[in-house]
Amino acid sequence: MVAPSSDEEQSVLRELVRTNDIVLVSAVGALLDGANIHHLVLDQNMSVIEGSLGILPRRILVHEDDNRAARQLLTEAGLSHELRPDE
Repeated sequence: MVAPSSDEEQSVLRELVRTNDIVLVSAVGALLDGANIHHLVLDQNMSVIEGSLGILPRRILVHEDDNRAARQLLTEAGLSHELRPDE
């Protein structure tokens, strides 16, 4: 295993949205894709555990460097009420 060089730092991800609404997850993903903002959807396969009830929310994360642009994009799309608090 090779240790990261001093130029390589741990990527910091920021939670953008947390929701049970799979349509919203798709819409946010499409907006981010359209803006070429890489994102990660966590917990989307948890339906196996919960029995497809939609109880467990999905989380959308973006890289810290893209956080501001992603938040602005969702705000302009009228989705500011879905944003997680920015820490």
